[in-house]
Amino acid sequence: MTSAAQILSQYERFGVHLGLERIQALLARLGNPQQRVPVLHVAGTNGKGSVCAYLSSVLRAAGYRVGRYTSPHLVNWRERICLNDTWIAEADLVAALTAVQQAIDPNPEDSATQFEVITAAAWWYFAQQQVDVAVIEVGLGGRLDATNVNEQPLVSVITSLSREHWQRLGPTLADIAYEKAGILKPQRPAVIGPLPAEADAVVTERLKVLDCPTVRVEPAQDLGNGRATWQGIEYPLALFGAMQLTNSAIALAVLQCLRQQGWQISDAALEAGFAQTRWPGRLQWVTWTDAAGQPHKLLIDGAHNVAAAEYLRQFVDAWLSPTNSPTTDPTTWVMGMLSTKDHVGILKTLLRPQDRLFALPVPDHSTLQPESLVQLARALEPKLSQTEAHQEFTSALSAAFAQDYPVVLCGSLYLVGQFLALYPADPQ
Repeated sequence: MTSAAQILSQYERFGVHLGLERIQALLARLGNPQQRVPVLHVAGTNGKGSVCAYLSSVLRAAGYRVGRYTSPHLVNWRERICLNDTWIAEADLVAALTAVQQAIDPNPEDSATQFEVITAAAWWYFAQQQVDVAVIEVGLGGRLDATNVNEQPLVSVITSLSREHWQRLGPTLADIAYEKAGILKPQRPAVIGPLPAEADAVVTERLKVLDCPTVRVEPAQDLGNGRATWQGIEYPLALFGAMQLTNSAIALAVLQCLRQQGWQISDAALEAGFAQTRWPGRLQWVTWTDAAGQPHKLLIDGAHNVAAAEYLRQFVDAWLSPTNSPTTDPTTWVMGMLSTKDHVGILKTLLRPQDRLFALPVPDHSTLQPESLVQLARALEPKLSQTEAHQEFTSALSAAFAQDYPVVLCGSLYLVGQFLALYPADPQ
C-alpha cells in the first residue's frame, strides 16, 4: 500500500505558493467540506500550537468531538491531523489524501502545493468524522494561507506577532500584522494576544473595519506549583515556560467566547483539559542514552526566532538558578538553524560567556552550515569555552555530555523533530 508520506512527497516540487484560488477550487471539487466544519482559527508568530493544544484538550474533556490541525509535524505526517488528541490512523490519512488526489486539477500549472494537499485532507477528514469543532492552526501568515477558507469561524485568534517569515510576509511588523489579520472575518469574535504597538495598530484597524467583537488578552498570573489564574479562573499549567501564562490565557478567552455562544464547558472540563494538555518539542525534558548505555537528561525546544529564544533563555535561567540569584553556571547548547532565520538575534539572546556550543546541520532543509554557526557564535560571544561543528547527533551529544553541564537542544523545530525520530520520547 502507498503510504501517506509517499503520496505527499509527490507534491514537494510545487513548493510554497501563498494564495487561495487553488485550495478553494480543490475544496469545491471535494464538495466544500470546510463549510461543514465549525472552526477555531489560530494565527500568530509564536504560541499558536500551544493554544491549539489547550483548546482541543479542554473541548475533548468537555465531551466534544474535536479535530485539530497543526504544522509542521515533528516526526510523522499523522501528527498534523488529530481527532480527540489522537493522531489520524495511517489508513485514514491515506484515504483522505487519495480523495484529495482524485480532486486535484490534472493541469500541472495549477497543481496543489504539498501544504494545500494535507490541508484539504484535514478538512475532508474532519467533515467525514462530523467533528463538533476543528481547531485549525495557520500554516504561514494568514490572509493567503490554505487554512483561511472558512467564512464563519466560531472565533479567530492572533496569539503574538514578531518578525518572522519576512521573506514572504513583508519586511515590517505592520506588513506581517496585515497578513495575520487576514484571518479576521466580519462580525465574528476575535481573541488577540499582546502585540507590539506597530502591529497592534494594523490589527486594531482591521477589527474596527470588520466590526469584530474582540477580547484583548493579558497574561495570566502565575500562582506557583504549576497553577495560574486568569480573570478569576484558576487552572493547572501542564506546559512549561513563562509564555504559557499568555498562551493559556488566550485559550481561556476563546473558551469563554464559546461558553457565551452556548457551548457547555464546565469548570471540571477546564481543570482536566488544561492538566492533560501535551505539546511535544517545546521545553520538553527527554532522555538520551549514549553508546555505553548511560542515560542523560536534556531539554529540547523548537525555538527558532528571537521571541521564542527569549522565553527559552528565561526558562534556562530559572532552571539553573531557581532562587533568582544571578546564575554563573554555563549551559551547553546543541544547536542547528535553517539558513533563513535570524541567527545573530537568536545567538545573542541565548549565549553567555563560558557556555559551550555544538553545532549541527538541520537535515533535509536549507540549513546554516555548522561551521558557519560556530564562526558566528564565536564572533558574537568570544568567551565561549568550547565550540565544535558536528554532522550528526551521536557525536554532538557525546561531546556535549562529556562535561557535566546542563544541555539544551534547540534552534529548529525540524532539528527537534529529527531528534525525536531517532530517540522517540512520546510515541503514539
